[in-house]
Amino acid sequence: MKTITVFTPTYNRAYCLDQCYQSLIRQTNQDFLWLIIDDGSTDDTKKLVQSWIAEDKIAIKYHFQENLGMHGGHNAAYRIIDTLLNVCIDSDDFMPDDAIEKILNTWETIKDRSDLAGLVGLDADRNGAIIGSKMPDDLKETTLTDIYHKHKVIGDKKLVLRTEIVKKYPSYPIFEGERFVPLGYLYQLIDQDYKLLSVNEVFCIVEYLEDGSSMNILKQYRRHPNGFAFSRKSRMQLAGSFKEKFKNAIHYVSSAMFTKNASFLAESPKKITTLFAIPFGILLNIYIRIKTRGEF
Repeated sequence: MKTITVFTPTYNRAYCLDQCYQSLIRQTNQDFLWLIIDDGSTDDTKKLVQSWIAEDKIAIKYHFQENLGMHGGHNAAYRIIDTLLNVCIDSDDFMPDDAIEKILNTWETIKDRSDLAGLVGLDADRNGAIIGSKMPDDLKETTLTDIYHKHKVIGDKKLVLRTEIVKKYPSYPIFEGERFVPLGYLYQLIDQDYKLLSVNEVFCIVEYLEDGSSMNILKQYRRHPNGFAFSRKSRMQLAGSFKEKFKNAIHYVSSAMFTKNASFLAESPKKITTLFAIPFGILLNIYIRIKTRGEF
């Protein structure tokens, strides 16, 4: 059995998947399985992946499911993965040639640490520039929450997680008619029980495409309000500061307005904070409606 699964949820991305495939072929350490979660694609994704499997250059597993969104792809991956470690590389991203080697070499130094959920490394763009900022050089063990809120690191980071730990936590919920729940829900739950080893090495090369969720966040807020409301309630509950709690309460109010949920205050885990957030949530909701006018 391989040590790590690289999983890639994808939906109609046959046009860009090859760059990820080519990067995996070039890996200096081949102790991995590539798991492709095809989230209901209607393009040539299946045919393309079958041709790669026939080439037999790397170990590949293909799974097709109905379109459930990115979080549904992660749910499927975590059900299927049986390797010790896992890392998600999105369909429009790829790995530096030595990424798997660096991940597994670092893992060897902490593999007996039951208090660590895995590693957190860096993302970079095609020119090698770090997305956001590096982690502090003296930072060794931390949580993803502390990286951003305590150490003021910015930009996306890449998680390598121990599979048996991920499987302990609930799956992302599926809301009818919606295709998005923020992935941070799971990572924040893991933060309550485990730490991560901070690694200032690039594990992933990212490219934010025009059809990606990162480039369409205001539209996502409007299209998937139940998913965001669910996430905001969890973040309010686990927030480490009042500022973070209040910010998420504002977004929760806005999401509740999109869903026309009259019981949002009663359902909030932080009712007083949510009450004071109502005027700001209304303003945010109006702003989102104005900025996405004509899209719905």
